[in-house]
Amino acid sequence: MRRLFVVVLFVAMFAVSGRAQQLPSRGGLTPQIETILKSIKAADKGQLAVSEEDGRFLRVLVAMRQAKSVLEIGAASGYSGIWLGLGARESHGHVVSIEFDPQRAKEAADNIQKAALTDVVRVIHGDAFTEIPKLQGTFDLVFLDAWKPDYIKFFNMVYPRLDPGGVFLAHNVVNKAKDMQPFLSAIQNNPGVFTSIVMPGSEGMSVSYKLR
Repeated sequence: MRRLFVVVLFVAMFAVSGRAQQLPSRGGLTPQIETILKSIKAADKGQLAVSEEDGRFLRVLVAMRQAKSVLEIGAASGYSGIWLGLGARESHGHVVSIEFDPQRAKEAADNIQKAALTDVVRVIHGDAFTEIPKLQGTFDLVFLDAWKPDYIKFFNMVYPRLDPGGVFLAHNVVNKAKDMQPFLSAIQNNPGVFTSIVMPGSEGMSVSYKLR
């Protein structure tokens, strides 16, 4: 099963990175969700949201992995959380999304509600270093898009709770690589994972698969 997932993962990475611009704009989205995603992007003056291509990649990965327990560290205004939630709906899983900034956390929760995804996505306002230990169980997919120098701390915290065969994703690993060198070194040298850097959008995303 793991071998099949790895094969499909690399097919998906090629499909998303190589052909994203050729897909129809809606791509299986309802008009309501498409409108919400566009409104989040329009209001995103700080460019905190992932690209649409990255969002589509997240959705595919969650659904393809059949992820049941997804953790998002850094919700911003809920753009990536919606994509993760759409994937989780297909996988019959759930997403916990943590955001430190109170205004962004409120926006994320509101946008998740507008997208009718509150049954699969829960937004938590708080410090992820404090909130993650409160969560029960393990994770089979983690998406990290927070303060870049903290990436290594989050990886060390979450890695023991990532299931074998689980996937750890981190955003901005190309355009902000200099801010996360300890993290990049860890995922490239940890014998318990193998990693590929993909670029559905222009920022770069690391995909690390936990072997054991």
